[in-house]
Amino acid sequence: MKNISAITEFILLGMSSDTQIQALLFMLFLVIYLLTLMGNLVMILVIRADSRLHTPMYFFLGHLSFLDMCFSSVTVPKMLQDFLAQKKSISMWGCITQSFFFTLSGGTEACLLSAMAYDRYAAICHPLLYTVIMNRPICMLIVSIAWAVGLLISLINSLFIHNLHFCESNIISHFSCELPPLFPLSCNDPTVNEILLAVSCAFMGLLTLPLILFSYSRIISAILRIRSSKGQGKAFSTCSSHLTIVLLFYGTTFFRYLSPTSGSTLEQVVSIQYSVITSLLNPLIYSLKNQEVKAALQRMIRQLKCPFG
Repeated sequence: MKNISAITEFILLGMSSDTQIQALLFMLFLVIYLLTLMGNLVMILVIRADSRLHTPMYFFLGHLSFLDMCFSSVTVPKMLQDFLAQKKSISMWGCITQSFFFTLSGGTEACLLSAMAYDRYAAICHPLLYTVIMNRPICMLIVSIAWAVGLLISLINSLFIHNLHFCESNIISHFSCELPPLFPLSCNDPTVNEILLAVSCAFMGLLTLPLILFSYSRIISAILRIRSSKGQGKAFSTCSSHLTIVLLFYGTTFFRYLSPTSGSTLEQVVSIQYSVITSLLNPLIYSLKNQEVKAALQRMIRQLKCPFG
């Protein structure tokens, strides 16, 4: 493989060059990041502490919360640092490392969301066989496959970055080292890398979207057959939260990776949506719209108060 670069660092332009706006953005994203860590950590602790939540649905949700903490931590700490720094630089290998973990987190989350859709399908459409279909070994296997697929896609795309030669411009019109903004900076032809990324996205789409569409089409059909309005409401409430996350994540991700890179502000806003905001919304949506999680959280708070009561 060719030497990766004649330069040693990249400059991340970020979202604004105005110091006052950067100060406001720093406070905003600091709050978002702390809430993301706190919300997802609380979700993990509640699921682990309450035996009533030791079911496949919450097994996947616990892993999603851990993944969201990782996903957000890939970009936000560096973003916060750059808001306060005069020189918004990142080393060549730091950039490649960030790109690797960004792709790993995104790919794994796509697979995990697909698995959660199938879990809801099994629970609603085959309730009597649910514990057989989604037993613990199967759940652990599914999560392992999700991480393995994310790792494989990330590793392949990261290795092929070594074919690129960065020798002139080192300015990235973005707040992080996602792959699309890196390709235009290459001095040699990045077509192979662009095709590889497109194939990776297509593979992820074909691997996860059909299962999601199948699961929710069957779920909606099953819910509509429920005669009790209370039963319909409970089923819709359980699935609507997951469907909201799926639409937010997939909608913004496909828009970002299927459209040409332009370095526009819209691209950064879309990237923030699927890499930062979704990680914040996951615990909020699942806790606020889920009676079981709210009840478990209340029980945990009461247990914490008891020793001091």
